[in-house]
Amino acid sequence: MDKLVFAHFMVGNTFPYTIQEWQEDIEMAHENNIDGFALNVGKETWQIERVADCFSAASRTKIPFQFFFSFDMSSILSEKKTDVQVLCTYIERFGKNERMLHYNHGLFVSTFSGEQSLFGHHTLDSAWIFVKERLSLAAQSPIHYVPSLFIDPALYPEMRSLDGAFNWNGGWPVHLDSKSPCCEIECPALESDNEHIRRLKGRTFMSAVAPWFFTHYGVDSWNKNWIYRGDDWLFVRRWEQLVAMRDQIDVVQVISWNDYGESHYIGPIKGTQPNSQKWVDGYPHNAWLKLTSYFSRAFKEGRYPKINKDQIFIWARPHSKHACASNDPVPRPKNWNLTDDKLWVVVLAKYPATVLMYGKSGVQVVDVLGGLTRLSRDLEPGDGSKVEMRRGEVLVAECSPSEFKFNEGQPLVYNFNAYTAHSS
Repeated sequence: MDKLVFAHFMVGNTFPYTIQEWQEDIEMAHENNIDGFALNVGKETWQIERVADCFSAASRTKIPFQFFFSFDMSSILSEKKTDVQVLCTYIERFGKNERMLHYNHGLFVSTFSGEQSLFGHHTLDSAWIFVKERLSLAAQSPIHYVPSLFIDPALYPEMRSLDGAFNWNGGWPVHLDSKSPCCEIECPALESDNEHIRRLKGRTFMSAVAPWFFTHYGVDSWNKNWIYRGDDWLFVRRWEQLVAMRDQIDVVQVISWNDYGESHYIGPIKGTQPNSQKWVDGYPHNAWLKLTSYFSRAFKEGRYPKINKDQIFIWARPHSKHACASNDPVPRPKNWNLTDDKLWVVVLAKYPATVLMYGKSGVQVVDVLGGLTRLSRDLEPGDGSKVEMRRGEVLVAECSPSEFKFNEGQPLVYNFNAYTAHSS
């Protein structure tokens, strides 16, 4: 089977989407070597019409772009047997569409969560055997069930319902907290995939990669307010790991295309945000989309693509982690002290070159070889993010976004999201 790269897409953020907007996202993802969207759908009844628009948009194009459903079981009711009808409705309507992903002779179906979803049964396995049977009838096809269940992988061998598993949390160092020793915080290990792979014994394994994580909702909302450490070029290091492990991984799922509430979007900022505007608006993540293009090819082809253009990618948070917000009813996010006040830089160089990173305290000059190089520098209040790549006296790439400055004063609200940019 070919290696695949999909992006997690929150249909819940698309209420105002037009067919044209769907088409723009599909074409943008395809241009960046993404094979399809994992469509996260929840309980809201309007979402099925946006999914219909999505398939209409795909039918307008000739590009080989595919979809599978990631049923959001943290949203969809699943207490009674009859609750399965929500899932069946999607499969009945779209399961036979030529754009749906089929894998190992079955219709590919995934979930976010579902470990509490019993559908009137006594065990998790019997519940999802029942769901698969109902979905198979709806699709008139076998179901290839690869969920993200937050359970001990040691349970996998006894679960007949599973055709594979998706390790949702594998892309972040979720094990870190404020008490973690310093030696474990910098470039933390991401090793949880290994246990999933071992326990699956050859069944389909879908791995996660994510560039960031920050969510900032108070107790009067979703009551989610924490970060995972996204420092140390997390997105790049994780991709490099997945490329090295590609023989053990069938599908990579990028988290996410448009989950603004958790700050790990790589797509454009559009649609309806889940009250995340205060930390998302003005913080594009297009640099991570461009890096996805490079690494997706490496994962799928088994070798890194030749670098035909000198490029610079940068990202940074907008204010010091120690800053005190002047007008934020929600406190600093949990684990705020795990992050560093740094500018993160990645360069793709055709040949050896010199990289210059400009700051208030001067210029850091680093000679780099051809290929990919990871760099960083400390940020001071008032710093910009100018980075140049030169070869001799010739400027071959520059990234100097005028929109970004590391905040000198008090921020109005806490924002541990990242601003990203890349050279033209």
